[in-house]
Amino acid sequence: MTRIKRGYIARRRRTKIHLFASSFRGAHSRLTRTITQQKIRALVSSHRDRDKQKRNFRRLWITRINAVIRERGVFYSYSKLIHDLYKSKLLLNRKILAQIAISNRNCLYMISKEIKKEIYFKEYVGLI
Repeated sequence: MTRIKRGYIARRRRTKIHLFASSFRGAHSRLTRTITQQKIRALVSSHRDRDKQKRNFRRLWITRINAVIRERGVFYSYSKLIHDLYKSKLLLNRKILAQIAISNRNCLYMISKEIKKEIYFKEYVGLI
């Protein structure tokens, strides 16, 4: 029986996996079986941590906004500001509000003051 030469498909797949794990240390970058295990683990971790990063940034923005708002007036809090934003139909997300709070605090104070004025006027007139 003649000898059959194996194809290159398995070797190509392994080299692709090796390229993914080239930055890993020790056997995790050399042995095919451990490379596949580490690849699965790395991809799971990256997917999980992308979601965690979104949560952490949202918490950071909320903390920044709350700190700046409470600095000026003790009676005005983050939750009241967000509630008043929704009431006045002003569409500013937390990321933009946090950037305004850091770069230009007076602008955030003016926004909150105008929102308060507008909402209290509407309540006084009876539109809400």
